[in-house]
Amino acid sequence: MNELYTIGYEGSSVDELVATLLALKIKVLADVRELPLSRKKGLSKLKLAERLAEVGIQYVHYRALGDPKAGRDAAKAGNFTKFETIFLEHLSGEGAQNALQKLLEVAATRKTCMMCFEKCAHHCHRSYIADLAANEEFEVFNLVADRVEQYRKDGIKIPRYNPRQSLTAAE
Repeated sequence: MNELYTIGYEGSSVDELVATLLALKIKVLADVRELPLSRKKGLSKLKLAERLAEVGIQYVHYRALGDPKAGRDAAKAGNFTKFETIFLEHLSGEGAQNALQKLLEVAATRKTCMMCFEKCAHHCHRSYIADLAANEEFEVFNLVADRVEQYRKDGIKIPRYNPRQSLTAAE
């Protein structure tokens, strides 16, 4: 069975994110932000891609898998029903479906981690992408960027993906 990892960088630094990816021997970081910009130093598209290249991790941006502005606005307002409706409609579109197939093709051949902002995938659009990957026979694992020491231990067990359950439930 193929594997796909997910991670959110909220509350962590670029150093912690990169260290976590390295600890798990991730080869490709799939950025699923529509707008790959961040106020956090080093986490915008170009700087992040440069940093990852320095350590041998490929950066790929899948803009079509990002949450559209209307969905982001609904989530920020706490209207998760509206967010879900908007994102699922977007995800069913041809552009998003093509990007999803490309992401899964990469993940089938190279250890891949899908990244967005939210630390917990509970209300993040990446959980819906993970649902589709799971339907395609991928085993999905959620990572937390600021817990690199947890992933450096021998015999670690990474929590399996639990659709739209909080971070605590996934641990």
